[in-house]
Amino acid sequence: MKRQEQQVENTWRLEDIYENEDLFSRDAEKLDALMDEFAGFQGTLKDGREALLKVMRLYEEMNQIFEKLYVYANQRNHEDTANAKYQKMSGEMNIVAAKLSQVTAWLESEILELDEAALRQEMEQEPELKKYDWFLTQITRKKTHILDKEKESLMARVGELAQTPSNVFAMFNNADITFPEITDEKGEKRKLTVGTFISCMESKDRTLRRHAFQALYGEYKQYINTLSAAYYGNAKQADFFAKERHYGNAMEEALDGSSIPVSVYKNLIETMRKRLPAMYRYVALRKKLLGYEELHMYDVYVPMVETPEKKYSFEEAKEIVKRALTPLGEDYQALLQEGFNNRWIDVYENEGKRTGAYSWGAYGSHPYVLLNYHGSLNDVFTLAHEMGHALHSWHSDHKQPYLYAGYKIFVAEVASTCNEALLISDLLKRTNDQTERKYLINYFLDQFKGTMYRQTMFAEFEMLTHDIVNQGGVLTAEQLCELYLTLNKKYFGEEMISDPEIAYEWARIPHFYTPFYVYQYATGFAAAIAISSKILKGEEGIVEKYKQFLSSGSSMDPIDLLKLCDVDMSTPQPVEEALDVFESYLSELEKSI
Repeated sequence: MKRQEQQVENTWRLEDIYENEDLFSRDAEKLDALMDEFAGFQGTLKDGREALLKVMRLYEEMNQIFEKLYVYANQRNHEDTANAKYQKMSGEMNIVAAKLSQVTAWLESEILELDEAALRQEMEQEPELKKYDWFLTQITRKKTHILDKEKESLMARVGELAQTPSNVFAMFNNADITFPEITDEKGEKRKLTVGTFISCMESKDRTLRRHAFQALYGEYKQYINTLSAAYYGNAKQADFFAKERHYGNAMEEALDGSSIPVSVYKNLIETMRKRLPAMYRYVALRKKLLGYEELHMYDVYVPMVETPEKKYSFEEAKEIVKRALTPLGEDYQALLQEGFNNRWIDVYENEGKRTGAYSWGAYGSHPYVLLNYHGSLNDVFTLAHEMGHALHSWHSDHKQPYLYAGYKIFVAEVASTCNEALLISDLLKRTNDQTERKYLINYFLDQFKGTMYRQTMFAEFEMLTHDIVNQGGVLTAEQLCELYLTLNKKYFGEEMISDPEIAYEWARIPHFYTPFYVYQYATGFAAAIAISSKILKGEEGIVEKYKQFLSSGSSMDPIDLLKLCDVDMSTPQPVEEALDVFESYLSELEKSI
């Protein structure tokens, strides 16, 4: 189906951002003028509170307009990525993004040159400056890590060079690597790509899974020395920037961006290590349910129980999700219905449309959700997940000024995963079909396995490899593969055959080029399970506390935001509680066979 053949009611209404493209062009021109104006304020912050207030207002206005332009251009492009007009518009916004970054590069350094006591006094005397208190505090908090203007300028130029390992990997992984054809159990040939690999791994055809697994990792093996050099180069650049900015290591710098204590990262790994026996039970159950004498790494993604053939219309999916989220109250459901009724969602696939699903939007307008809906139960969960993101954004946007509306990655998956947990609980309560019940439990167990255990294994791999670089060591292909294979054996246990090909898995993970990022998937999942458990138990006041969390954006540190819901990620407790839920579902599935 071509884009123009879509029914209008099944597409999102981007006119709610810009009613027409003349308005888009006017904002683009306005932003260009504002950037030129902003550049003229360099060197003026020392002149007093009036200058600071003008700069902050202008900074906020520029960024808000840019966000609106950038989101609109890219979402138009995502409707049909082959549309040359919107390809161009999206590309132009990337150029604007670079200019905006350059134009505002001086701001942090000049703020840090101000006397903190005098700055506090200025804010007391100018009430409008208090709006920017938290923003300015986040800058001054990192004072010991911000360099002088000359060095910051140098670091910015070096930063462009530092992207080389990531760019090399992206070009290799997205453009250069190709895979041989593979055959299924009938001997029929199949095309293998990075994009089709997971669907092959989920196939019931074990021959296809094995061939896909061996072919994919066989190709990464061919280039493992190059990929190791790229990974090592990326770890080296992270270590360089951390030390130049006076951090002890790259982990400290990465976590400090969201004020996350290093203890949170290490608590996650230590707690998951203690709870590995639960993973071993899961692996043993998977082996038993699949009926294999040996369980291999290419058997990890196929559903271990029968998959229901049932399909859900989009109308049914909306009703199922809305019903499941009843515990969040009538106001939450009303917002959900508002999104359903007013074209917040781009529902179905069309030629050229971006794959996958996401929630996005611009401050001042409602959020949007992109789907590629096909009617599977997984698609129903995706709707719940993305609407969780959307309503998180809606609450933050309506309660916070622009600079504090966007939430940090550390808490970004909480609302979406909370919705999924509420959905699975509701579906399990309502089904009398044992096949469906087993499938639902299998689905949720696989979420735990893929998000908590797998992402923590990735996090431990990063911690160990970056520590070697921090200590002055060198990372070689042999060393990286041996370390990864050892971790894989530790996390999956003796019931799993850790095939030699799995040693190369690290080489295809793009998130490793954003160091110390993936652990947030595990911590966010744990926090969401802890909150959803409180909601399902009917804990007094938890829904109000949760909505306060949803409404707080980035106006507090992420750790403190979660404490609003009595979830303290600086302790092992939320991770422990999430794994208790994992084990309870695991026990039910074990008893059912």
